[in-house]
Amino acid sequence: MRILHTSDWHLGKNLEGHSRMDEQEAFLNDFIEIVEKNIVDLVIIAGDVYDSPNPPARAETMFYNTLKRLSSNGERLTLVIAGNHDNPDRLVAADPLARDHGIIMVGTPKSIVSKGNYGKHSIIEAGEGYIEVDIKGERAVILTVPYPSEKRLNEALYGDMESEEERLKSYSDRIKLLFNGLSEKYRDDTINIAVSHLFAMGSEEAGSERNIQLGGSYIVDGSCFPEGAQYIALGHIHKPQIVPGTDKRVRYSGSPLHYSKKEITFNKKCYIIDAKSCGECDINEVEFKVYKPIEIWKCKSIEEAIDKCEENKDKDCWVYIEVTTDRYIREDEIKLMKATKDDILEISPKITGEGSEIDTVNSFSEKSFEEVFKEFYSKERGVEPQQEVVDLLLSIIKEGEEDETDKA
Repeated sequence: MRILHTSDWHLGKNLEGHSRMDEQEAFLNDFIEIVEKNIVDLVIIAGDVYDSPNPPARAETMFYNTLKRLSSNGERLTLVIAGNHDNPDRLVAADPLARDHGIIMVGTPKSIVSKGNYGKHSIIEAGEGYIEVDIKGERAVILTVPYPSEKRLNEALYGDMESEEERLKSYSDRIKLLFNGLSEKYRDDTINIAVSHLFAMGSEEAGSERNIQLGGSYIVDGSCFPEGAQYIALGHIHKPQIVPGTDKRVRYSGSPLHYSKKEITFNKKCYIIDAKSCGECDINEVEFKVYKPIEIWKCKSIEEAIDKCEENKDKDCWVYIEVTTDRYIREDEIKLMKATKDDILEISPKITGEGSEIDTVNSFSEKSFEEVFKEFYSKERGVEPQQEVVDLLLSIIKEGEEDETDKA
C-alpha cells in the first residue's frame, strides 16, 4: 500500500494581511499531480486544513475541489483529521457526500466513522479513535486522533467516569494511555498506522504555528506513540522532521508553503510511504515548489533600499526590508518604495549612530508622551502614526488618569 502524508495546508491563511490563496491553489494543483504520478493509494491529511474555524468560501471551495480530484471517482482513499485550527463539526459536515468519493473525515478523538463503502474501497471495522480499511484487498488499521484538547482527550479516555487519580495524570501520560488502548486493534496481518495532530517534545517549530501548549501542559513525550505502528503521521509543526527521540517512523510532514519569514531556510515536502504488514516502511520525500518566495532585503542605507526596489520591481516575491540608517525613514521615501515594488510587507529602520542610544535615554524625560509614542511607532512600523490613532491613545490615557483621581 502506498500512502502519502501531508498536513497543515492552512487554506485561507494571510501573510501580514496579504492573501496566499493564489499560491495555495497553485500548490493544490501540483499536489494532485504528485499524488497521481506516484500512484498513491491513501492520502493522509494530518490536520489544519484551514487556517481558521470559519474559513473563507474560496478556501472551502479549493479544498473540496481538491478532494474530488484526488478521489479519481473513488479510486483513491483520502483520510482527513481536524487540527487545532479546524472546526471539527464544520470539517466533517460534508461527510455524507464525501463518502461516495472515498473521503474519510474525522473531527475528534471520540469520533466513530461509519462502516461501509467509501468510493471503491471500504471501512470494514471502526470504533472510537480507529478504523480498519480495505484498499484493493490490502487492509490497514489506522488510529485516528484529531487534535486532542484537554476536554476532548478526557472524553475519549474516561467519558463521564474520570476519577481524581486519572485527572492528575499528565497530558502526555493520558495520550500514551489513549494510544496504548487503541493499539490493541493492531494485528500482524494488517498495515498499522497512526495519525494525530499534537506537539511532540523537542520538535523544532517553524514560527508560524499557533501555540497549542498551555504552560507546557500540551506537550507529549516521544515515548507516548504506539510501538506497534509502522508509521505515525503527525500534523501541527510546520517544519518537516522526524520527532526527536523517536525513530524514522514518527514524522511531521510540515506545511506546504513558507508561512513566515522564519521558514524560508528549509524546504517544504510531503512523505510517501510504501507499507506492508509485518515489516518496516520504505519512506521517501517529495519537495514542493516555492510559488512566491519570501525575501528579506538588508540594505545599508535608505538610498540602497530605494534602488533595490527599482531593480527588483518586476520580481514576484514577498519582501521584508531592513534598512540601516542614521535617521527615520520619511513617509515620502516609504511611499516611493511601495509604489515601485509590489508586495512589500514591512520596512524596518535600524537606527545607528554614535551616542544614539544615550541621546535617546537623555532626551526621554524632556519629551511629551505624544512625542515618545510617535517616535516609537515610527521606529516599529516605518511610518508616522495617523493623528486619529494618537488622539485615541491620549484619550484612553486621560480617562485612566481621571479614574485614578476619582478613586483617590
